[in-house]
Amino acid sequence: MARGSQRLLLLVLWALAAPRRAASGLAGDGGWQRGGPGAPAAVAEEERCTVERRADLTYAEFVQRYAFHRPVILSGLTDNTRFRALCSRDRLLALFGDRVVRLSTANTFSYQKVDLPFRQYVEQLLWPQDPASLGNDTLYFFGDNNFTEWAPLFQHYSPPPFGLLGTTPAYSFGIAGSGSGVPFHWHGPGFSEVIYGRKRWFLYPPEKTPEFHPNKTTLAWLQDTYPALAPSNRPLECTIQAGEALYFPDRWWHATLNLETSVFISTFLG
Repeated sequence: MARGSQRLLLLVLWALAAPRRAASGLAGDGGWQRGGPGAPAAVAEEERCTVERRADLTYAEFVQRYAFHRPVILSGLTDNTRFRALCSRDRLLALFGDRVVRLSTANTFSYQKVDLPFRQYVEQLLWPQDPASLGNDTLYFFGDNNFTEWAPLFQHYSPPPFGLLGTTPAYSFGIAGSGSGVPFHWHGPGFSEVIYGRKRWFLYPPEKTPEFHPNKTTLAWLQDTYPALAPSNRPLECTIQAGEALYFPDRWWHATLNLETSVFISTFLG
């Protein structure tokens, strides 16, 4: 049997067994929360969430209230139990450990790219973010996915059920350590769902450029800049939990901060 066919068969078997494994308590954190040196001290929850959470949103209301106007957090609209089981640490290493992945630097522009085996990234680079490190010193696995190689995994993902006319969805899958994140940047609209872990988001509308340094990490911004912001200059913010998806409109500035090792997938509407 060809290697690709073997990998597909393994994924199907894992997916079929997912309900039994979840019932036995295997779901948990997927094996991603492991201790390590240098845990950042300032990775904290926000004092309050300023982004609406919706579990009963219709498509008509999504278009009228959020699609072109403001972010919203969605929950309970899709069932990704099988996809979540396949994204556990052991499953991904078994299925994709030898695959070469492309990492980006965790700064606003992400010019530098580094290719290395997925297993090496997981086992050697998923330590907590060093607060003193710059963005171009931090390697981050998100996007640049080889869709042919990762298709057997992505086919089990159910994205949020809302699209925008004239756009085609594209996935970006990622895994990153505690305290890591991407500083402020903007692009087209999309959804970002947390599969394991927790991810804190900071968002500004297009007309309100945030104060930040493009080569400083989000953790450094949170420690150095955020506390001095006047209430009127603070961003919208919230912590996205596993199973929730945040929608961000076109050209909205946003920065992210993983509060613990996180697995996440975005659906870009381009």
